[in-house]
Amino acid sequence: MSLTEDKSNGAPVPSKPRWAIVGGGMLGMTLAHRLAGQGKDVTLIEAGESLGGLASPWSIGGITWDRHHHAILLSDWRLRSILGELGLEKETRWVEARTGLYVKGKLFPISNLVEYMQFPALGIAGQARLAFTILYASKINDWKKLEGIPAEDWLIGLSGRRTFEMFWVPLMKSRLGENYRQASAAFVWSTIQRMYAARRSGLKKEMFGYVEGGYARIIERFEEVLGTNGVRVIKGCRVEAVEPEGGRFVLDQAGGGRLSFDRVVVTTPTHVASHLIRGLKDGERSRLENVRYQDVVCPSLLLSKPLANYYMTNIHDHDAPFSAVIEMSAMVDSRSFEGHALVYLPRYVATDDPFLQKDDGEIEQSFLGALERMYPDFRRGHVVRFQVSRTPLVMAVPTLRYSDHLPPMKTSLPGLYIISSAHIVNGSVSVNEIIQLAERTARAFAEGSGDGLGFLGGRT
Repeated sequence: MSLTEDKSNGAPVPSKPRWAIVGGGMLGMTLAHRLAGQGKDVTLIEAGESLGGLASPWSIGGITWDRHHHAILLSDWRLRSILGELGLEKETRWVEARTGLYVKGKLFPISNLVEYMQFPALGIAGQARLAFTILYASKINDWKKLEGIPAEDWLIGLSGRRTFEMFWVPLMKSRLGENYRQASAAFVWSTIQRMYAARRSGLKKEMFGYVEGGYARIIERFEEVLGTNGVRVIKGCRVEAVEPEGGRFVLDQAGGGRLSFDRVVVTTPTHVASHLIRGLKDGERSRLENVRYQDVVCPSLLLSKPLANYYMTNIHDHDAPFSAVIEMSAMVDSRSFEGHALVYLPRYVATDDPFLQKDDGEIEQSFLGALERMYPDFRRGHVVRFQVSRTPLVMAVPTLRYSDHLPPMKTSLPGLYIISSAHIVNGSVSVNEIIQLAERTARAFAEGSGDGLGFLGGRT
């Protein structure tokens, strides 16, 4: 704790501890927002020139929109609550967008539970087993035991191999790529729980929402509110090391300069945190580095014509070079894109996948060729802009017994914490889950020094 001078008698008195949050994504911003609301002295430090992290925007063909695809669900209560606090609820638009599944050259609608269970490619027996799987999983309350069961084994046992390959594999690959083979049954359980969230909340159908202007608007407004609430925001400041020094922590900046704080929360991926923080025990560092991450290569396409007006299309065919097709303009009014269609083609890969070595030109030729095979009316002349985003360590893979191997949020260095999306133990790392993690963490800090911090992510 630092000291300041008492103006009345000149005696030094304790000041409030100074908190630093390293990482200005939605996790860091929400945590800063909540800690400031508790009366804490908070500084938010971001390496990039803008806040937002994975939710940050970029420009494609002169249009500013999200770098990665995002949608708000009616059941995303935590995110919707934040939007309310930011005064953005009136700028949220809701639509009933369609989702689909591409199987052997055909596109099938799977926009609701009825269409899921009537998926014609499965046949009557497969439809019945799929319905049983979804209903059975929806009634499971204890997800913990599912962490020890491979998702593939669990789903084949419940749905049968054909239904697993035709239906479940495309669904898992849309979030995990080939890493779906490493996932536990708890990941599938969380996906099914989210499918049922609208029904359990009394909603008749799931809707998709977005804020006009995309996450650029959300982040801009969030930064304004942080400043109003007394949070110091430092952008373009890359922290190269966090070192304990004299009961405090010193943050070494790239290019020189040092900042000193009493409490530090690092919100980067665990691998990055391991390299930043000095003084951790070997066992702590090992657990941080043993979390298995995946990267994403995600081209954005600006098109003169829409593809099929399905918001998300999961893909069964194994020769497709991307994990899914997300047609954002099937949800967002095309006037936001100056009348164009905006499409994302994400491919989730292991951090050592050779695909990461491909240049943008190779990716463009391969991906456009796949679109030509999938959509007979698509022509390369429809492409106004093809732009590739590459993001490392985008999501921790929900491997077997995942939560048992996670590093604690509270480190062995008093006052230093590591809170990252890896602590979402059985979710899909949506913005809603990120906000939920930040708010549970903030409540733990409010109750004391953070001694009660556990694995607060997901649905624990």
